[in-house]
Amino acid sequence: MPYQDCSGPAPAAETASPEPSAQRLADANINPATGLATDYLNHFYEAIMLLEMLPGCPDCRDDILAWRPLTYREHFAASAFSDRALAIAAYETVDAAARGRLEALTAAMSALIEDVRAALLANPASGAVDERATRAAARLRPLAAQAAALITGAGDAGAEAPQALIDGLMNT
Repeated sequence: MPYQDCSGPAPAAETASPEPSAQRLADANINPATGLATDYLNHFYEAIMLLEMLPGCPDCRDDILAWRPLTYREHFAASAFSDRALAIAAYETVDAAARGRLEALTAAMSALIEDVRAALLANPASGAVDERATRAAARLRPLAAQAAALITGAGDAGAEAPQALIDGLMNT
């Protein structure tokens, strides 16, 4: 057996970083600075659009009832996003505080949507449901903007706490 010098650098495959390159992330429409993709927000933008349309288009009711909250990982695992595995892998490397803030924002958005869904199930013909949907959509837009700012690295200074928005909806 020939002598192997183990004192030199390890082969490239062993020293390669487990994190995707910034260029690879950018090519996949994943923000290299944050490790997050705005594609996730499409899930919420769809619900916002349906809530806004509900008062004038009762046919949207079934689509709202079919909507389900999805985590970032769940969204990409089920999506047709071509780089879904990369999006999930990059998410695992996201700063814990940023990931927590995004999860808090999306949990707040999901709760607002779920509130309207519950009202639709309880009293589908009520005009109060239309009003609730309109209020929820108006409250969802700033939350979605905060989430987008977080994903794009623009920050969210001065953002209202998600729980305060939910409390405001439930008490009005």
